[in-house]
Amino acid sequence: MRVTANTFPSSLNDQLAKLNIRQTRLHQQAATGQRIQNPEDDPSAVHRVLDMQNEIRTLGQYEKNIGQMHDQASESYASLTSLKKVLDRAQELTTRAGGLRSQDELKIFAEEVNQLIKSGVQIMNTAFRGDYLFSGTQSNLPPFVSTTDAAGHVTAVAYQGNAQAAQNEIGHGVTMSVTVPGANTTGSGPRGVVTDSRAGADLFNHLISLRDNLLAGNVPAIAATNTPQLAADEENLLIHVGISGATQSQLETAKALGQRDHLSLETSISNEADADLAQTITKLSQTQTAYQAALQSGGKILSQTLLDYLR
Repeated sequence: MRVTANTFPSSLNDQLAKLNIRQTRLHQQAATGQRIQNPEDDPSAVHRVLDMQNEIRTLGQYEKNIGQMHDQASESYASLTSLKKVLDRAQELTTRAGGLRSQDELKIFAEEVNQLIKSGVQIMNTAFRGDYLFSGTQSNLPPFVSTTDAAGHVTAVAYQGNAQAAQNEIGHGVTMSVTVPGANTTGSGPRGVVTDSRAGADLFNHLISLRDNLLAGNVPAIAATNTPQLAADEENLLIHVGISGATQSQLETAKALGQRDHLSLETSISNEADADLAQTITKLSQTQTAYQAALQSGGKILSQTLLDYLR
């Protein structure tokens, strides 16, 4: 078979070009610490890395949801404990009214209960980051609106929220809610904080009744009616306090699991995409040696061929 004169130079140039490309790629890997510079370097690894990066972004959204929900749950918990103090004081006044009290003392108790109603409405109208905590999904509206008479006594407290609870995703297929409706008289769905027909809870109306009985000096009605009513309100409120604490604990657990998964994915991405520096430097040295050897041997062969031709 006849070999043309330019066969060897062409082959040498091809080999030098390949070695030069390899040198460049290894230089980039050593400089950036990344094994993959372009998709064609390792298509399957690139696909895996992209999938894991998408997963990390999803986890980031879950973490954001969890953080916002935890903050809201903490604020709700603080409001619930404040409302519990209002209820505790009302129960204390109910107990004290059962003793031998003058009508003047009972009226003083009644005025304090009236202030407790106003405080309770203020607590339940707490807003967090522009949204009312206890309006259900109608968070743009203050949940409770009170009506007062000329004497400044609260005569009614109306709920203008709804009994629905917004759900947010905190993990793959895992949703939960930190929304707590202030009232629920539907007999189903999330429990209402102030009013819940299933629990016999109707705190504001019960406090109004207590206030009116104190003003009227109707001590028997306080003992027979108001005391068990406030006991039902207390049981309902304590359940909410417990649920709120459990919700915060669940969110903290979800956050820890998300952070664990995030770290695991970052480690996997590093294993796929990061270059082994020691191995990369060794390969770079070997490639540089091969490149120099190719230049030297190619130079000798070409020189000898030219001399033979001149002879």
